[in-house]
Amino acid sequence: MPYKEPKIEKLYYTIGEVAEMFKVNTSLIRFWEKEFDIIKPHKNKKGNRLFTPQDIENFHLIYHLVKEKGMTLKGAQKKLRENRDDTINNFEVVSRLKKIRSLLVEIRDNID
Repeated sequence: MPYKEPKIEKLYYTIGEVAEMFKVNTSLIRFWEKEFDIIKPHKNKKGNRLFTPQDIENFHLIYHLVKEKGMTLKGAQKKLRENRDDTINNFEVVSRLKKIRSLLVEIRDNID
C-alpha cells in the first residue's frame, strides 16, 4: 500500500477553502452560516470569515443532511437541535462506509 502523507490540520479556513471542500459556491456557505446557529466563524479585521475545524465538521453534518439526504433547511435545523448525537453517529457511519468502499474499489482496480 502506498505511503500516505499525514493530513495537516489548519487552525482556520477561508470561505473559499470551505466552499472548495464541499464543491459549492461561497454564497451557499454564507447562507448556511446565517441559517444554522452552530456555525460561528471568526472574522478578522477586514471582516473575512475564518472557519475553525469544528465549523468544518458542522458543515459536513449540514451538507450530509441537506445535500445527501435531501432534507429541507428547517428539517435539518430541527434534526440538529433535537437529536444531534444520533445525527453525528449516523454521519460517522456513512463516512466510514464510504471510505471502506473507496478502498475496496481502489484494491479492485489494482487487481485488474
